[in-house]
Amino acid sequence: MEAISIKNLSVSYENNIIIENMNLSIPKGEVSIIIGANGCGKSTLLKTIARINKPRSGNILINGKDMKKIKEKSIAKEVAFLPQGPVCPSGITVRELVAYGRFPHQKMIGGLNSHDKEVIDWAIEETGLLEFADREVENLSGGQRQRAWIAMTLAQETDIIMLDEPTTYLDMSYQLEVLEVLKKLNKEKKITVVIVLHELNNACRFADNIIGLKKGKVICQGKPIDVITKCTLKEIYGVEANLQTSENGEYPICMEYELLRGEHEK
Repeated sequence: MEAISIKNLSVSYENNIIIENMNLSIPKGEVSIIIGANGCGKSTLLKTIARINKPRSGNILINGKDMKKIKEKSIAKEVAFLPQGPVCPSGITVRELVAYGRFPHQKMIGGLNSHDKEVIDWAIEETGLLEFADREVENLSGGQRQRAWIAMTLAQETDIIMLDEPTTYLDMSYQLEVLEVLKKLNKEKKITVVIVLHELNNACRFADNIIGLKKGKVICQGKPIDVITKCTLKEIYGVEANLQTSENGEYPICMEYELLRGEHEK
């Protein structure tokens, strides 16, 4: 079953076409990770699904519903989107940040009700932040801050969450910390997770479904072990890669790679 269905999608900035006539199905209940070189349309795709960008043409269906026929506040009840490098107001606590996720569900008058508070507590607990709930976000480690933002997206109570490069600027241990939280949420809560990621080996390790883009077109999609090959990496990145299989045989690992001169610019 599809969580997100994209049909004949084209997106441009002024006269610069970023995505052209894309067709893509993102499966429900899986971790889908989007990879590709800078400028290939990864972030543009997520922003267009979240209706931050307006497409030139095409259709996007979320849980079978046509995006064009859904009000903006209703979209926030279907899919939660965490952009790259979100900025938190100074002095705000983890609990206060997570509470922002309840905005799409709140009425014009009145504050947080009992259900809102239960969801906030649940999101904080699921991301392992109970002991930091009343600590200011700016005083957390990098990994803890990212988990706080993930908790905020969880508080939206959607069954789809999208994250644009959530591990950028994090060291290796914090990257694993964030990705393991997302994998846990997917497995235990059946939440559909869609991530844009630069780290190829992490993408192969954590993705159920990997999507490779180049210049706004889908180059490959499927299980990493099936679709991440020397040939697809050459096409996506313009590199000659040395791949090995993980010890458990479940995903490929890029051991080393060399730039093929001229290939990256094609």
